[in-house]
Amino acid sequence: MICLLLEQSTTTMSRTGISILLSANLWDADPELFSLIQKEKKRQEAGLELIASGNFTSLSVLQCLSSCLHNKYSEGLPGERYYGGNEVIDDIERLAQKRALEAFNLNPEEWGVNVQPYSGSPANIAVYTGIVEAHGRIMGLDLPDGGHLTHGFQTPTKKVSASSMFFESMPYKVDPETGLIDYDQLASSAKLFRPKLIIAGISCYSRPLDYERFREICDSVGAYLFADMAHTSGLVAAGIIPSPFEYSDVVTTTCHKSLRGPRSAVIYFKKGVRSTNAKGEAVLYDLEKRINNAVFPALQGGPHNNGIAGIATAFKQVKSVEFVQYQKQVVANAQHMAAKLIDRGYNITTGGTDNHLLLVNLQGTGLSGSKAEKILERVSISCNKNTVPGDKSALNPSGFRLGTPVLTTRGLVEADFDKVVDYIDKGIKLGLEVVKISGPKLVDYIRVLDSEQTIGKKIEALKNDVESFSKTFPIPGHPDY
Repeated sequence: MICLLLEQSTTTMSRTGISILLSANLWDADPELFSLIQKEKKRQEAGLELIASGNFTSLSVLQCLSSCLHNKYSEGLPGERYYGGNEVIDDIERLAQKRALEAFNLNPEEWGVNVQPYSGSPANIAVYTGIVEAHGRIMGLDLPDGGHLTHGFQTPTKKVSASSMFFESMPYKVDPETGLIDYDQLASSAKLFRPKLIIAGISCYSRPLDYERFREICDSVGAYLFADMAHTSGLVAAGIIPSPFEYSDVVTTTCHKSLRGPRSAVIYFKKGVRSTNAKGEAVLYDLEKRINNAVFPALQGGPHNNGIAGIATAFKQVKSVEFVQYQKQVVANAQHMAAKLIDRGYNITTGGTDNHLLLVNLQGTGLSGSKAEKILERVSISCNKNTVPGDKSALNPSGFRLGTPVLTTRGLVEADFDKVVDYIDKGIKLGLEVVKISGPKLVDYIRVLDSEQTIGKKIEALKNDVESFSKTFPIPGHPDY
């Protein structure tokens, strides 16, 4: 019996004494899953990814994510851990903090940073938890106008986001005619609502934010200014668009969008003197402890150390000449794409773009944002439906959002985007052709896409053209997965 048990145990061990289960490659250990990963790899290679919030990260970041750092648990901050054995982890996190400040040329005497948030939404909730506290008041750009779910979004009947469930929120809006933020309306609403914090941040707004005006409005009501630059932080780091740091009290960003880092986030907080009181005495910021405590232990447990290492190497790349050139090309491509779409008769919200994204307004065309997304997806072009100014509901958007970071990472320049625009235009016209058959309902539209043979042949032909073009551009990362 003892011999049998020994035989059974040794058959599962490699020569190094490590279980074969633990040492097998994914393609051997789980071929079913690996085949799906390879399928997604092929989709990324063959398709044109125009999701504004997406990007391809570098091989070095991927190597950090799959490293031994995944194994270590390390609740707390460097030098203040709740577990032993974190001396190397402390060094890595301190390096990430240092590079996170250097990426935006910040003085460590004036700014601190927490690199532990798992992603952008938890980072934003941590800011509210630390500064505003439960049921405190916040103001953010309304989601249909280009804001984000975590900026306090709610509908007339439902509190959609945790940022509206646990905090009292009031949106500010864009001018429906220009698509630009109505700062006068924001100032008036702030005086009535008296928020503790105002959010300057976007998920679909193509023009620069006036941080100085935001600061003035915040000061008029005694509010903190919180800049969420998740979408545009790469452009800020490269000096392409205005920086929020001169005027803000707190700044957050994700790391996987224009920064091309891992899926994680960082929170920057101001240090030193905030203001002077009536007695002429300095009033100091107290954000560091409040935000750090909000991240841990209030909202998170152990940080993802592999992701923090990815942050460190991504922020090193930010300081390179190549990174700055990349960001310039991102904007050049977006502006070129907007101009070419306008030339073809498309309505671009605000008339163009100054950053990495643009919003196509389909109001009055007979094609909704959802239908546009569906037809473009069928021809291997990925974008997302999006509300436009004047839309009544986020569930029935009239536009679709396009972004250039992903394709710019693959090496596309303005001349290549001429073809991209041509493919988009052909896809939208095909979608309009489908609507003539299906009528207005999305379910009928999808049914025609699935069943109409003539439409199917046109979809297949355009898809083949798109994929043949896309495959000529490489993507970074592992070659096979």
